[in-house]
Amino acid sequence: MEQQDYQYQDPNVIVLEEGQVAKKFFANVFTWMFVALSLSTVAAYLFGSNAALMQYLITQNPETGKVGMSIFGYIAMFSPLVLVLTMSFGLSRLSYGALVGIFILYSVLTGISLSFILLAYTSGSIVSCFAAAAGIFGIMAFMGYTTNIDLSKFGPILMVGLVGLIIASLINMFIQSEQFSLFMAFIGIAVFTALTAYDVQKIKRIGQGIESNGEQALQVESKKMAIVAALSLYLDFLNIFLYLLRIFGNRK
Repeated sequence: MEQQDYQYQDPNVIVLEEGQVAKKFFANVFTWMFVALSLSTVAAYLFGSNAALMQYLITQNPETGKVGMSIFGYIAMFSPLVLVLTMSFGLSRLSYGALVGIFILYSVLTGISLSFILLAYTSGSIVSCFAAAAGIFGIMAFMGYTTNIDLSKFGPILMVGLVGLIIASLINMFIQSEQFSLFMAFIGIAVFTALTAYDVQKIKRIGQGIESNGEQALQVESKKMAIVAALSLYLDFLNIFLYLLRIFGNRK
């Protein structure tokens, strides 16, 4: 009789534990996103407020006096893209420890590259745009998590918009149009605001899928998937912030 009670109760305990898997995965994603934002903020502040550190990013021609970017500055500017591609396409081959290391390195280097913002914009506009980005991100994340509408059907449209932004940015590097840059900023805010809700709903469903696969999947693959998911949300927030700053930021 006792054996029958044990067999009856044990599955219930497992079900209760598995009911928390999706929430734990979701919380893990946002924890890593917070870690990335914190590292980037600290790195940006340290380099942006310290002239000695900033000298590693810029160089000055002694003859002409022209200021340009140093080798380390170019590394800080372009290596995050390489690291993003490495994490995205090497997820199955990279170990969890390697993925965490690359993610942390990416966050720091991105923060260093953002230190130039502190030199270009006033601190008041940076803080206000950061707060506005946090508000937009929070609202859209809540909507993406709670809505019953299937946002996956908007995925192809958002990807087209994202590719269009990238192409337009490359074109604007040559034409240097301030009006075109401002127009792209409005489009960018719209795209990444929608992507926030889309990504949050996708992450929620990933957590539910992990929950249905059981505890073993939680211990192995979900930790790596949480890093990549945090990266996508980090990029959503960062781009909303940068586009807001481009529109509303006050330059020094």
